[in-house]
Amino acid sequence: MIHFPAQRRGPLSALSLRLAAALALVFATVAVVYADRDGYRDVNEDGLTLLDCFYYAVVTLSTTGYGDVTPISQTARLVNVVYITPARVLFLIILVGTTLEVLTEQYRTGRRLARWRKTVKDHVIICGYGTKGRSAVSALLENGLDKSRIIVVERSGAALRQATAAGLVAIEGSATRSATLNQAHVKTAKAVIIATDSDDASVLVALTVRQLTAGQVRIIAAAREAENAPLLKQSGAHHVIVSSATAGRLLGLSTSAPPLIDVVEDLLTPGQGMALAMRSAERDEVGRSPRELDSLVIALVRRGKVVTLADRAGAVIETGDMLVHVRDDRPQSTPAG
Repeated sequence: MIHFPAQRRGPLSALSLRLAAALALVFATVAVVYADRDGYRDVNEDGLTLLDCFYYAVVTLSTTGYGDVTPISQTARLVNVVYITPARVLFLIILVGTTLEVLTEQYRTGRRLARWRKTVKDHVIICGYGTKGRSAVSALLENGLDKSRIIVVERSGAALRQATAAGLVAIEGSATRSATLNQAHVKTAKAVIIATDSDDASVLVALTVRQLTAGQVRIIAAAREAENAPLLKQSGAHHVIVSSATAGRLLGLSTSAPPLIDVVEDLLTPGQGMALAMRSAERDEVGRSPRELDSLVIALVRRGKVVTLADRAGAVIETGDMLVHVRDDRPQSTPAG
């Protein structure tokens, strides 16, 4: 099942408002009839009780009208003309409006789904919306990727609600199933990020994605244990990030070189000061040394491979190189005046 980003007001809220309006109209009608109950006559001719007034209000507003309670005084008939009849019309509008709103919402959702299926391509699929999945989405958005090009695949209902509340399209189901990934249009995706809670599930997802896409879609997977990283790569993952090993290295650095932890956190936290970025080499930069540029270049990406500045190949920038550099990520202050 495909879940689109949450709307400002859900259908349940709209229905609740309409129900409250209908009940308020019924109670108001009961009050009007009860105040002039002597002007009405029922078939028993024993006067109207409060329950009789509720009965008359309900059957009248719903246009049932059995005729066993009728207005006999001029005042009661005037009230029926001036108030009861318009109230009956308003009651019908509320009921019909509720039905039309439900049908319209279904039609709008169908149109939205059809339009989405026609336009979705070059998107990123996030398999798992836990801590790792949410962090991956944040990083994608910080790098300029539009929310409409991110699709979350998740089984947990709570995580699905979080994803749609964040403005993302979410698909309910297991990413290990081909049908679920086909719903996410995996064959036209730009990349698949596997951020499941277990390495076993990550391997199955990688195998399924590779089978469906014939290895044409980039797969990035997170592994909890380093020993499972080779298995994930054999399953089709192009890049594997070992979360436990990375956390362990940071813990070790925090003991031997505490300031390095601050630097790493600064690089990974948006808006703190420094941030890693990548851009294409400009024409006037080709043939120059990366160390001569104004921006702090720390590596080159050449034909899909990382070239460090310590390598002889990294001494000169070539056409088509991507520059990995450190940029200033501090919020820009607006000058006064």
